[in-house]
Amino acid sequence: MSDGHAWWQRGVVYQVYPRSFQDSDGDGIGDLRGITARLDHLVDLGVDAVWISPIYPSPMADFGYDVADHTGIDPAFGTLEEFDRLVAEAHGRGLRVILDYVPNHTSDRHPWFAASRSSRTDPLRDWYVWRDPAPDGGPPNNWVAEFGGSAWEWDERTGQYYYHAYLKEQPDLNWRNPAVREAMLNVLRFWLRRGVDGFRVDAIHHLVEDERLRDNPPSPDWRPGMSPARRLVRAHTMDQPEVHEAIAAMRRAVEEFPGDRLLIGEAYLPIDRLMAYYGIDLAGFHLPFNFHLISTPWKAAAVAALIDAYEAALPPGGWPNWVLGNHDRSRVASRIGPAQARVASMLLLTLRGTPTIYQGDEIGMLDVAIPPDLVQDPWERNLPGLGLGRDPVRAPLPWAAGPGAGFTTGAPWLPLPPDHARTNVAAQDADPFSMLALVKALLRLRRAEPALSVGDYVPVGAIGDVLVYERRHGGERFRIVLNMGSAPCEIPSGPLTGHIRLSTGLGRVNEPIGRTISLGPDEGLVIACEG
Repeated sequence: MSDGHAWWQRGVVYQVYPRSFQDSDGDGIGDLRGITARLDHLVDLGVDAVWISPIYPSPMADFGYDVADHTGIDPAFGTLEEFDRLVAEAHGRGLRVILDYVPNHTSDRHPWFAASRSSRTDPLRDWYVWRDPAPDGGPPNNWVAEFGGSAWEWDERTGQYYYHAYLKEQPDLNWRNPAVREAMLNVLRFWLRRGVDGFRVDAIHHLVEDERLRDNPPSPDWRPGMSPARRLVRAHTMDQPEVHEAIAAMRRAVEEFPGDRLLIGEAYLPIDRLMAYYGIDLAGFHLPFNFHLISTPWKAAAVAALIDAYEAALPPGGWPNWVLGNHDRSRVASRIGPAQARVASMLLLTLRGTPTIYQGDEIGMLDVAIPPDLVQDPWERNLPGLGLGRDPVRAPLPWAAGPGAGFTTGAPWLPLPPDHARTNVAAQDADPFSMLALVKALLRLRRAEPALSVGDYVPVGAIGDVLVYERRHGGERFRIVLNMGSAPCEIPSGPLTGHIRLSTGLGRVNEPIGRTISLGPDEGLVIACEG
Protein backbone atom coordinates (compact mmCIF):
# COMPACT_ATOMS: atom_id res chain seq x y z
CA MET A 1 0.00 0.00 0.00
CA SER A 2 1.10 3.63 -0.65
CA ASP A 3 -0.81 6.67 0.60
CA GLY A 4 -3.72 4.34 1.29
CA HIS A 5 -3.81 3.00 -2.28
CA ALA A 6 -3.16 -0.58 -3.34
CA TRP A 7 -0.65 -1.32 -6.10
CA TRP A 8 -3.45 -2.05 -8.55
CA GLN A 9 -5.03 1.35 -7.93
CA ARG A 10 -1.82 3.15 -8.86
CA GLY A 11 -0.79 0.60 -11.45
CA VAL A 12 -1.38 -0.36 -15.08
CA VAL A 13 -2.24 -3.86 -16.32
CA TYR A 14 -0.87 -5.26 -19.60
CA GLN A 15 -2.65 -8.18 -21.26
CA VAL A 16 -0.59 -10.90 -22.91
CA TYR A 17 -2.32 -13.26 -25.33
CA PRO A 18 0.34 -15.96 -25.01
CA ARG A 19 -0.11 -17.69 -28.37
CA SER A 20 0.76 -14.40 -30.08
CA PHE A 21 3.28 -12.74 -27.77
CA GLN A 22 6.64 -14.52 -28.25
CA ASP A 23 7.54 -17.98 -29.51
CA SER A 24 10.74 -19.44 -28.05
CA ASP A 25 10.95 -22.82 -29.80
CA GLY A 26 10.04 -22.17 -33.43
CA ASP A 27 6.67 -23.92 -33.49
CA GLY A 28 4.84 -20.68 -34.35
CA ILE A 29 3.00 -20.51 -31.03
CA GLY A 30 3.97 -18.14 -28.24
CA ASP A 31 4.90 -19.71 -24.93
CA LEU A 32 5.94 -19.09 -21.33
CA ARG A 33 9.65 -18.91 -22.08
CA GLY A 34 8.81 -16.31 -24.70
CA ILE A 35 6.91 -14.21 -22.17
CA THR A 36 9.81 -14.48 -19.72
CA ALA A 37 12.25 -13.39 -22.41
CA ARG A 38 10.19 -10.27 -23.10
CA LEU A 39 9.53 -9.13 -19.53
CA ASP A 40 12.04 -6.33 -19.94
CA HIS A 41 9.80 -4.84 -22.66
CA LEU A 42 7.03 -4.55 -20.06
CA VAL A 43 9.39 -3.02 -17.50
CA ASP A 44 10.66 -0.55 -20.10
CA LEU A 45 7.09 0.24 -21.11
CA GLY A 46 6.25 1.08 -17.50
CA VAL A 47 3.36 -1.25 -16.62
CA ASP A 48 2.88 -2.88 -13.24
CA ALA A 49 1.22 -6.22 -13.94
CA VAL A 50 0.99 -8.77 -16.72
CA TRP A 51 -2.34 -10.56 -17.22
CA ILE A 52 -1.81 -13.80 -19.12
CA SER A 53 -4.70 -15.34 -21.07
CA PRO A 54 -5.27 -19.10 -20.48
CA ILE A 55 -2.21 -21.36 -20.50
CA TYR A 56 -3.86 -24.51 -19.06
CA PRO A 57 -4.00 -27.90 -20.80
CA SER A 58 -6.68 -27.67 -23.46
CA PRO A 59 -7.80 -29.28 -26.73
CA MET A 60 -7.87 -25.65 -27.97
CA ALA A 61 -11.41 -25.77 -29.35
CA ASP A 62 -11.60 -22.17 -28.07
CA PHE A 63 -7.84 -21.61 -27.74
CA GLY A 64 -7.47 -22.26 -24.05
CA TYR A 65 -10.87 -21.17 -22.80
CA ASP A 66 -11.85 -24.85 -22.93
CA VAL A 67 -9.81 -26.01 -19.93
CA ALA A 68 -9.04 -29.72 -19.54
CA ASP A 69 -6.93 -29.36 -16.37
CA HIS A 70 -7.13 -26.28 -14.17
CA THR A 71 -3.85 -26.94 -12.38
CA GLY A 72 -1.47 -27.67 -15.23
CA ILE A 73 0.24 -25.98 -18.18
CA ASP A 74 -0.49 -26.95 -21.78
CA PRO A 75 2.65 -28.42 -23.44
CA ALA A 76 2.30 -25.85 -26.23
CA PHE A 77 3.06 -23.17 -23.63
CA GLY A 78 5.58 -25.02 -21.48
CA THR A 79 5.68 -26.59 -18.03
CA LEU A 80 4.81 -25.73 -14.44
CA GLU A 81 8.51 -25.24 -13.78
CA GLU A 82 8.69 -22.69 -16.59
CA PHE A 83 5.62 -20.98 -15.17
CA ASP A 84 7.28 -20.78 -11.74
CA ARG A 85 10.35 -19.27 -13.36
CA LEU A 86 8.17 -16.71 -15.16
CA VAL A 87 6.57 -15.67 -11.87
CA ALA A 88 9.95 -15.41 -10.17
CA GLU A 89 11.46 -13.40 -13.03
CA ALA A 90 8.43 -11.08 -13.12
CA HIS A 91 8.50 -10.52 -9.37
CA GLY A 92 12.22 -9.88 -9.54
CA ARG A 93 11.48 -7.01 -11.92
CA GLY A 94 8.66 -5.62 -9.80
CA LEU A 95 5.92 -6.97 -12.08
CA ARG A 96 2.81 -8.71 -10.77
CA VAL A 97 1.33 -11.77 -12.52
CA ILE A 98 -2.41 -12.14 -13.12
CA LEU A 99 -3.87 -15.34 -14.55
CA ASP A 100 -7.06 -15.94 -16.47
CA TYR A 101 -9.54 -17.99 -14.42
CA VAL A 102 -12.31 -19.75 -16.35
CA PRO A 103 -15.04 -20.76 -13.87
CA ASN A 104 -18.12 -20.96 -16.10
CA HIS A 105 -17.25 -24.06 -18.12
CA THR A 106 -14.61 -26.70 -18.81
CA SER A 107 -13.52 -28.64 -21.85
CA ASP A 108 -15.67 -31.64 -22.72
CA ARG A 109 -12.40 -33.59 -22.30
CA HIS A 110 -11.95 -32.53 -18.68
CA PRO A 111 -11.93 -35.60 -16.36
CA TRP A 112 -14.83 -34.07 -14.46
CA PHE A 113 -17.01 -34.03 -17.57
CA ALA A 114 -15.89 -37.49 -18.68
CA ALA A 115 -17.16 -38.80 -15.35
CA SER A 116 -20.30 -36.66 -15.46
CA ARG A 117 -21.39 -37.96 -18.86
CA SER A 118 -20.49 -41.59 -18.10
CA SER A 119 -23.83 -42.27 -16.41
CA ARG A 120 -26.76 -40.53 -14.73
CA THR A 121 -25.69 -42.00 -11.40
CA ASP A 122 -22.05 -40.95 -11.48
CA PRO A 123 -21.08 -38.84 -8.42
CA LEU A 124 -20.04 -36.00 -10.77
CA ARG A 125 -23.25 -36.03 -12.81
CA ASP A 126 -24.54 -32.91 -11.07
CA TRP A 127 -21.28 -31.04 -11.61
CA TYR A 128 -22.68 -29.96 -14.98
CA VAL A 129 -26.10 -28.78 -16.14
CA TRP A 130 -28.02 -31.83 -17.42
CA ARG A 131 -31.73 -31.83 -18.30
CA ASP A 132 -34.30 -34.13 -19.87
CA PRO A 133 -35.61 -33.33 -23.36
CA ALA A 134 -38.68 -31.20 -23.87
CA PRO A 135 -41.94 -33.10 -24.44
CA ASP A 136 -41.28 -33.06 -28.20
CA GLY A 137 -37.86 -34.66 -27.65
CA GLY A 138 -35.98 -31.46 -28.46
CA PRO A 139 -33.85 -29.20 -26.24
CA PRO A 140 -35.28 -28.25 -22.82
CA ASN A 141 -35.83 -24.61 -23.87
CA ASN A 142 -34.96 -21.96 -26.48
CA TRP A 143 -31.55 -20.93 -25.12
CA VAL A 144 -28.91 -20.32 -27.78
CA ALA A 145 -25.12 -20.50 -27.57
CA GLU A 146 -22.93 -17.43 -27.93
CA PHE A 147 -21.05 -19.06 -30.80
CA GLY A 148 -24.18 -20.15 -32.68
CA GLY A 149 -26.81 -22.89 -32.50
CA SER A 150 -28.69 -24.32 -29.55
CA ALA A 151 -27.08 -24.04 -26.13
CA TRP A 152 -28.10 -27.66 -25.48
CA GLU A 153 -26.19 -30.71 -26.75
CA TRP A 154 -27.79 -34.15 -26.83
CA ASP A 155 -25.91 -36.99 -25.15
CA GLU A 156 -27.01 -40.29 -26.66
CA ARG A 157 -25.46 -42.48 -23.96
CA THR A 158 -27.39 -41.04 -21.03
CA GLY A 159 -30.44 -39.66 -22.85
CA GLN A 160 -30.18 -36.08 -21.63
CA TYR A 161 -29.01 -32.69 -22.86
CA TYR A 162 -26.16 -30.70 -21.33
CA TYR A 163 -25.97 -26.91 -21.36
CA HIS A 164 -23.13 -24.91 -22.94
CA ALA A 165 -23.17 -21.13 -23.11
CA TYR A 166 -20.39 -21.23 -25.73
CA LEU A 167 -19.20 -24.23 -27.80
CA LYS A 168 -20.57 -27.74 -27.30
CA GLU A 169 -16.97 -28.57 -26.37
CA GLN A 170 -17.37 -26.18 -23.40
CA PRO A 171 -20.03 -27.67 -21.07
CA ASP A 172 -21.14 -25.34 -18.28
CA LEU A 173 -20.30 -26.17 -14.69
CA ASN A 174 -23.15 -26.26 -12.17
CA TRP A 175 -22.19 -23.63 -9.61
CA ARG A 176 -25.30 -24.44 -7.56
CA ASN A 177 -23.47 -27.61 -6.50
CA PRO A 178 -21.32 -26.91 -3.39
CA ALA A 179 -18.75 -29.50 -4.49
CA VAL A 180 -18.22 -27.66 -7.78
CA ARG A 181 -17.81 -24.38 -5.97
CA GLU A 182 -15.20 -25.78 -3.58
CA ALA A 183 -13.29 -27.51 -6.38
CA MET A 184 -13.13 -24.29 -8.38
CA LEU A 185 -12.13 -22.22 -5.35
CA ASN A 186 -9.32 -24.72 -4.81
CA VAL A 187 -8.11 -23.86 -8.31
CA LEU A 188 -7.63 -20.27 -7.16
CA ARG A 189 -5.78 -21.46 -4.08
CA PHE A 190 -3.47 -23.68 -6.16
CA TRP A 191 -2.22 -20.74 -8.24
CA LEU A 192 -2.10 -18.33 -5.32
CA ARG A 193 0.26 -20.75 -3.56
CA ARG A 194 2.49 -20.51 -6.64
CA GLY A 195 2.74 -16.76 -6.18
CA VAL A 196 0.08 -15.47 -8.56
CA ASP A 197 -0.99 -11.91 -7.71
CA GLY A 198 -4.56 -12.08 -8.97
CA PHE A 199 -7.03 -13.29 -11.55
CA ARG A 200 -9.07 -12.01 -14.43
CA VAL A 201 -12.30 -13.99 -14.13
CA ASP A 202 -13.73 -15.02 -17.50
CA ALA A 203 -17.39 -14.69 -18.54
CA ILE A 204 -18.57 -14.21 -14.96
CA HIS A 205 -22.04 -12.98 -15.98
CA HIS A 206 -22.75 -16.42 -17.51
CA LEU A 207 -21.86 -18.35 -14.34
CA VAL A 208 -25.39 -19.20 -13.19
CA GLU A 209 -28.54 -19.87 -15.20
CA ASP A 210 -32.22 -19.64 -14.30
CA GLU A 211 -33.05 -22.69 -12.20
CA ARG A 212 -36.53 -22.97 -13.78
CA LEU A 213 -35.06 -22.99 -17.31
CA ARG A 214 -37.49 -20.36 -18.55
CA ASP A 215 -37.29 -19.42 -22.23
CA ASN A 216 -35.45 -16.22 -23.08
CA PRO A 217 -37.71 -13.58 -24.66
CA PRO A 218 -37.15 -12.34 -28.23
CA SER A 219 -35.08 -9.18 -28.61
CA PRO A 220 -36.78 -6.21 -30.31
CA ASP A 221 -33.33 -4.82 -31.16
CA TRP A 222 -32.06 -7.74 -33.25
CA ARG A 223 -31.44 -7.05 -36.94
CA PRO A 224 -30.17 -9.25 -39.80
CA GLY A 225 -26.39 -9.33 -39.81
CA MET A 226 -26.19 -9.41 -36.02
CA SER A 227 -25.15 -12.53 -34.12
CA PRO A 228 -27.98 -15.08 -33.94
CA ALA A 229 -27.37 -15.22 -30.18
CA ARG A 230 -28.73 -11.67 -30.00
CA ARG A 231 -32.14 -12.75 -31.31
CA LEU A 232 -33.03 -13.36 -27.66
CA VAL A 233 -32.69 -11.18 -24.57
CA ARG A 234 -30.48 -13.26 -22.28
CA ALA A 235 -32.73 -12.62 -19.31
CA HIS A 236 -32.41 -16.14 -17.90
CA THR A 237 -28.89 -17.11 -18.96
CA MET A 238 -26.86 -14.09 -17.88
CA ASP A 239 -26.41 -11.80 -14.88
CA GLN A 240 -28.49 -13.92 -12.49
CA PRO A 241 -28.67 -12.83 -8.83
CA GLU A 242 -26.86 -15.94 -7.55
CA VAL A 243 -23.67 -14.97 -9.37
CA HIS A 244 -22.81 -12.42 -6.69
CA GLU A 245 -22.66 -15.05 -3.93
CA ALA A 246 -20.15 -16.99 -6.06
CA ILE A 247 -18.03 -13.87 -6.62
CA ALA A 248 -18.00 -13.16 -2.88
CA ALA A 249 -16.77 -16.72 -2.31
CA MET A 250 -13.95 -16.15 -4.84
CA ARG A 251 -13.02 -12.95 -3.04
CA ARG A 252 -12.91 -14.73 0.33
CA ALA A 253 -10.65 -17.43 -1.14
CA VAL A 254 -8.27 -14.82 -2.53
CA GLU A 255 -8.18 -12.99 0.80
CA GLU A 256 -6.99 -16.14 2.56
CA PHE A 257 -3.58 -15.19 1.13
CA PRO A 258 -1.40 -12.25 2.17
CA GLY A 259 -0.77 -9.19 0.01
CA ASP A 260 -2.96 -7.14 -2.26
CA ARG A 261 -4.26 -9.90 -4.53
CA LEU A 262 -6.49 -8.66 -7.31
CA LEU A 263 -9.79 -9.95 -8.75
CA ILE A 264 -10.95 -8.55 -12.10
CA GLY A 265 -14.29 -9.63 -13.56
CA GLU A 266 -15.21 -9.87 -17.25
CA ALA A 267 -18.84 -8.83 -17.68
CA TYR A 268 -20.20 -6.98 -20.69
CA LEU A 269 -23.09 -5.21 -18.96
CA PRO A 270 -24.75 -1.78 -18.82
CA ILE A 271 -23.13 0.50 -16.26
CA ASP A 272 -25.94 0.25 -13.71
CA ARG A 273 -25.84 -3.56 -13.70
CA LEU A 274 -22.04 -3.66 -13.75
CA MET A 275 -21.87 -1.79 -10.45
CA ALA A 276 -23.39 -4.76 -8.60
CA TYR A 277 -20.22 -6.72 -9.39
CA TYR A 278 -18.26 -4.65 -6.86
CA GLY A 279 -20.36 -6.56 -4.32
CA ILE A 280 -22.08 -5.54 -1.12
CA ASP A 281 -19.65 -3.43 0.91
CA LEU A 282 -17.14 -3.87 -1.96
CA ALA A 283 -16.81 -7.59 -1.17
CA GLY A 284 -17.01 -8.62 -4.84
CA PHE A 285 -14.54 -7.86 -7.63
CA HIS A 286 -11.94 -5.20 -7.00
CA LEU A 287 -12.36 -4.25 -10.68
CA PRO A 288 -15.39 -5.30 -12.72
CA PHE A 289 -14.03 -4.62 -16.21
CA ASN A 290 -15.41 -1.43 -17.75
CA PHE A 291 -15.55 -2.02 -21.51
CA HIS A 292 -17.71 0.96 -22.40
CA LEU A 293 -14.99 2.94 -24.17
CA ILE A 294 -14.89 0.14 -26.76
CA SER A 295 -18.54 0.59 -27.76
CA THR A 296 -19.15 4.31 -27.13
CA PRO A 297 -19.12 6.54 -30.26
CA TRP A 298 -15.76 8.26 -30.56
CA LYS A 299 -17.15 11.77 -30.10
CA ALA A 300 -16.15 14.21 -27.39
CA ALA A 301 -19.69 14.68 -26.08
CA ALA A 302 -20.41 10.93 -26.02
CA VAL A 303 -17.16 10.08 -24.21
CA ALA A 304 -17.67 12.94 -21.72
CA ALA A 305 -21.18 11.64 -20.97
CA LEU A 306 -19.84 8.09 -20.53
CA ILE A 307 -17.16 9.18 -18.07
CA ASP A 308 -19.66 11.23 -16.06
CA ALA A 309 -22.21 8.39 -15.98
CA TYR A 310 -19.63 5.81 -14.94
CA GLU A 311 -18.06 8.01 -12.24
CA ALA A 312 -21.52 8.84 -10.86
CA ALA A 313 -22.57 5.18 -10.75
CA LEU A 314 -19.55 3.88 -8.83
CA PRO A 315 -20.39 2.67 -5.33
CA PRO A 316 -18.75 4.57 -2.46
CA GLY A 317 -15.10 3.52 -2.41
CA GLY A 318 -15.39 1.61 -5.70
CA TRP A 319 -12.27 2.01 -7.84
CA PRO A 320 -12.78 2.72 -11.57
CA ASN A 321 -11.04 1.04 -14.47
CA TRP A 322 -10.85 1.57 -18.24
CA VAL A 323 -10.24 -0.69 -21.23
CA LEU A 324 -9.65 0.24 -24.89
CA GLY A 325 -9.10 -3.22 -26.33
CA ASN A 326 -8.60 -6.92 -25.68
CA HIS A 327 -8.31 -10.28 -27.43
CA ASP A 328 -12.04 -10.30 -28.29
CA ARG A 329 -12.66 -6.84 -29.77
CA SER A 330 -11.41 -4.94 -32.81
CA ARG A 331 -8.21 -3.00 -32.12
CA VAL A 332 -8.55 0.64 -31.19
CA ALA A 333 -6.39 1.80 -34.13
CA SER A 334 -8.73 -0.03 -36.52
CA ARG A 335 -11.86 1.31 -34.84
CA ILE A 336 -10.92 5.00 -34.80
CA GLY A 337 -7.79 5.27 -36.95
CA PRO A 338 -4.08 5.39 -36.10
CA ALA A 339 -4.02 9.14 -35.44
CA GLN A 340 -6.89 9.01 -32.96
CA ALA A 341 -5.37 5.91 -31.36
CA ARG A 342 -2.70 8.24 -29.95
CA VAL A 343 -5.42 10.45 -28.49
CA ALA A 344 -7.13 7.33 -27.11
CA SER A 345 -3.91 6.29 -25.35
CA MET A 346 -3.71 9.69 -23.69
CA LEU A 347 -7.33 9.32 -22.60
CA LEU A 348 -6.82 5.80 -21.25
CA LEU A 349 -3.69 6.70 -19.28
CA THR A 350 -4.96 9.95 -17.78
CA LEU A 351 -8.47 8.95 -16.69
CA ARG A 352 -9.07 8.12 -13.03
CA GLY A 353 -8.79 4.40 -12.38
CA THR A 354 -6.78 1.37 -13.42
CA PRO A 355 -6.09 1.07 -17.18
CA THR A 356 -5.53 -2.15 -19.09
CA ILE A 357 -3.39 -2.18 -22.25
CA TYR A 358 -3.79 -5.02 -24.76
CA GLN A 359 -0.54 -6.29 -26.27
CA GLY A 360 0.28 -4.50 -29.52
CA ASP A 361 -1.81 -1.43 -28.77
CA GLU A 362 1.37 0.21 -27.48
CA ILE A 363 2.65 0.20 -31.08
CA GLY A 364 -0.70 0.99 -32.67
CA MET A 365 -1.29 -2.43 -34.21
CA LEU A 366 -4.23 -2.75 -36.60
CA ASP A 367 -6.58 -5.68 -37.09
CA VAL A 368 -5.02 -8.20 -39.48
CA ALA A 369 -7.21 -9.54 -42.29
CA ILE A 370 -7.28 -13.35 -42.12
CA PRO A 371 -7.87 -15.28 -45.37
CA PRO A 372 -10.79 -17.75 -45.09
CA ASP A 373 -8.49 -20.77 -45.35
CA LEU A 374 -6.44 -19.56 -42.38
CA VAL A 375 -9.32 -18.77 -40.01
CA GLN A 376 -8.79 -20.32 -36.57
CA ASP A 377 -11.54 -18.77 -34.44
CA PRO A 378 -14.50 -21.13 -33.84
CA TRP A 379 -16.89 -18.16 -33.68
CA GLU A 380 -15.97 -17.15 -37.23
CA ARG A 381 -16.06 -20.76 -38.41
CA ASN A 382 -19.54 -21.29 -36.96
CA LEU A 383 -20.94 -17.95 -38.15
CA PRO A 384 -18.91 -16.87 -41.19
CA GLY A 385 -19.50 -13.51 -42.82
CA LEU A 386 -20.87 -11.69 -39.77
CA GLY A 387 -17.58 -10.08 -38.79
CA LEU A 388 -17.54 -11.80 -35.39
CA GLY A 389 -14.16 -13.49 -35.76
CA ARG A 390 -11.49 -12.61 -33.23
CA ASP A 391 -8.45 -13.75 -35.21
CA PRO A 392 -7.75 -10.24 -36.60
CA VAL A 393 -6.95 -8.94 -33.09
CA ARG A 394 -4.92 -12.02 -32.14
CA ALA A 395 -2.24 -11.81 -34.84
CA PRO A 396 1.31 -12.17 -33.48
CA LEU A 397 3.03 -9.14 -32.01
CA PRO A 398 5.82 -7.99 -34.37
CA TRP A 399 9.05 -7.38 -32.48
CA ALA A 400 11.35 -6.61 -35.40
CA ALA A 401 11.62 -6.50 -39.19
CA GLY A 402 12.59 -9.62 -41.09
CA PRO A 403 11.24 -13.18 -41.37
CA GLY A 404 9.01 -14.13 -38.47
CA ALA A 405 8.97 -10.51 -37.26
CA GLY A 406 11.03 -11.50 -34.24
CA PHE A 407 8.02 -13.48 -33.01
CA THR A 408 9.02 -16.89 -34.34
CA THR A 409 11.61 -18.71 -36.42
CA GLY A 410 8.87 -20.97 -37.75
CA ALA A 411 5.46 -20.56 -39.37
CA PRO A 412 3.25 -18.36 -37.14
CA TRP A 413 -0.08 -19.82 -36.07
CA LEU A 414 -1.84 -16.74 -37.50
CA PRO A 415 -0.56 -14.45 -40.25
CA LEU A 416 1.79 -11.68 -39.21
CA PRO A 417 0.69 -8.05 -39.68
CA PRO A 418 1.42 -7.12 -43.32
CA ASP A 419 3.18 -3.92 -42.20
CA HIS A 420 5.42 -5.65 -39.64
CA ALA A 421 8.58 -4.53 -41.41
CA ARG A 422 7.66 -0.93 -40.53
CA THR A 423 5.39 -1.28 -37.51
CA ASN A 424 7.27 -3.29 -34.91
CA VAL A 425 8.65 -2.83 -31.42
CA ALA A 426 12.29 -2.39 -32.45
CA ALA A 427 11.50 0.25 -35.09
CA GLN A 428 9.33 2.20 -32.68
CA ASP A 429 11.90 1.90 -29.93
CA ALA A 430 14.30 3.75 -32.21
CA ASP A 431 11.75 6.45 -33.15
CA PRO A 432 11.38 9.20 -30.52
CA PHE A 433 8.00 10.20 -31.98
CA SER A 434 6.45 6.75 -32.30
CA MET A 435 3.31 5.46 -30.65
CA LEU A 436 5.51 3.36 -28.37
CA ALA A 437 7.43 6.47 -27.33
CA LEU A 438 4.13 8.20 -26.55
CA VAL A 439 2.84 5.33 -24.41
CA LYS A 440 6.14 5.20 -22.49
CA ALA A 441 6.02 8.97 -21.93
CA LEU A 442 2.42 8.77 -20.70
CA LEU A 443 3.27 5.96 -18.29
CA ARG A 444 6.34 7.80 -16.98
CA LEU A 445 4.25 10.91 -16.38
CA ARG A 446 1.47 8.90 -14.74
CA ARG A 447 3.99 7.24 -12.42
CA ALA A 448 5.68 10.54 -11.55
CA GLU A 449 2.51 12.53 -10.86
CA PRO A 450 0.06 11.19 -8.24
CA ALA A 451 -2.64 13.45 -9.69
CA LEU A 452 -2.63 11.31 -12.83
CA SER A 453 -2.74 7.96 -11.03
CA VAL A 454 -4.78 8.42 -7.86
CA GLY A 455 -6.02 12.01 -8.13
CA ASP A 456 -9.61 13.18 -8.41
CA TYR A 457 -11.37 13.41 -11.75
CA VAL A 458 -12.93 16.82 -12.42
CA PRO A 459 -15.07 17.11 -15.56
CA VAL A 460 -14.88 20.23 -17.70
CA GLY A 461 -16.88 18.98 -20.65
CA ALA A 462 -16.92 18.76 -24.43
CA ILE A 463 -16.21 21.84 -26.53
CA GLY A 464 -17.04 20.85 -30.06
CA ASP A 465 -14.68 17.99 -30.92
CA VAL A 466 -12.54 18.62 -27.85
CA LEU A 467 -12.85 16.66 -24.60
CA VAL A 468 -11.55 18.49 -21.53
CA TYR A 469 -11.14 17.29 -17.94
CA GLU A 470 -8.80 17.73 -15.01
CA ARG A 471 -6.97 15.51 -12.55
CA ARG A 472 -6.18 16.91 -9.11
CA HIS A 473 -4.28 15.70 -6.08
CA GLY A 474 -3.15 17.88 -3.20
CA GLY A 475 -1.80 21.04 -4.80
CA GLU A 476 -1.27 19.38 -8.19
CA ARG A 477 -3.63 20.05 -11.07
CA PHE A 478 -3.48 18.83 -14.66
CA ARG A 479 -5.83 19.68 -17.50
CA ILE A 480 -6.20 17.10 -20.27
CA VAL A 481 -7.37 18.47 -23.62
CA LEU A 482 -8.13 15.95 -26.39
CA ASN A 483 -9.02 16.89 -29.96
CA MET A 484 -11.14 13.96 -31.07
CA GLY A 485 -11.60 15.51 -34.50
CA SER A 486 -9.42 15.70 -37.59
CA ALA A 487 -9.35 19.49 -37.93
CA PRO A 488 -7.20 22.02 -36.04
CA CYS A 489 -9.05 24.10 -33.48
CA GLU A 490 -8.74 26.58 -30.65
CA ILE A 491 -10.61 26.57 -27.38
CA PRO A 492 -10.60 29.16 -24.61
CA SER A 493 -8.33 28.30 -21.73
CA GLY A 494 -10.45 30.17 -19.20
CA PRO A 495 -8.70 31.37 -16.05
CA LEU A 496 -5.89 28.91 -16.67
CA THR A 497 -2.16 29.45 -16.63
CA GLY A 498 0.33 26.71 -17.09
CA HIS A 499 2.45 24.87 -19.60
CA ILE A 500 2.29 21.75 -21.72
CA ARG A 501 3.82 18.70 -20.06
CA LEU A 502 3.09 16.24 -22.86
CA SER A 503 1.48 16.21 -26.29
CA THR A 504 0.42 13.24 -28.40
CA GLY A 505 2.90 14.46 -31.02
CA LEU A 506 5.68 14.46 -28.38
CA GLY A 507 6.52 18.08 -29.12
CA ARG A 508 5.46 21.43 -27.59
CA VAL A 509 6.90 20.48 -24.19
CA ASN A 510 6.96 23.45 -21.77
CA GLU A 511 5.01 25.63 -24.21
CA PRO A 512 3.07 28.15 -22.09
CA ILE A 513 -0.71 28.34 -22.22
CA GLY A 514 -2.27 31.69 -23.08
CA ARG A 515 -5.88 32.80 -23.37
CA THR A 516 -6.59 30.06 -25.86
CA ILE A 517 -5.37 26.52 -26.33
CA SER A 518 -4.55 25.62 -29.91
CA LEU A 519 -4.77 22.00 -30.98
CA GLY A 520 -3.65 20.36 -34.17
CA PRO A 521 -5.72 17.65 -35.85
CA ASP A 522 -5.92 14.52 -33.70
CA GLU A 523 -3.86 16.15 -30.94
CA GLY A 524 -4.05 15.72 -27.20
CA LEU A 525 -2.30 17.71 -24.48
CA VAL A 526 -1.54 17.24 -20.81
CA ILE A 527 -1.23 20.70 -19.29
CA ALA A 528 0.36 21.35 -15.91
CA CYS A 529 -1.70 24.08 -14.29
CA GLU A 530 -0.15 26.83 -12.20
CA GLY A 531 -1.65 28.88 -9.43
